[in-house]
Amino acid sequence: MRRLLVESLASGVKLEMIYVSDKMVVTQRTIKVLALGESTFKAFCYLRRKQRFFKIENILSIRVPKKKFSRGA
Repeated sequence: MRRLLVESLASGVKLEMIYVSDKMVVTQRTIKVLALGESTFKAFCYLRRKQRFFKIENILSIRVPKKKFSRGA
């Protein structure tokens, strides 16, 4: 998990994560990591359309999004 955050920070690749808030609300978000600390990180959240801080321990899953391909005629 942390490896993906480090790689995203270095490359600028967006990630998809399922995150549970301190109020136990589960959301799926697309993020771009901007800074990484020991237990938290700052990312641009495309769901909320602003920079947010997240707790690493609250990530339920995280992955690089699958590329979407369209078929040509």
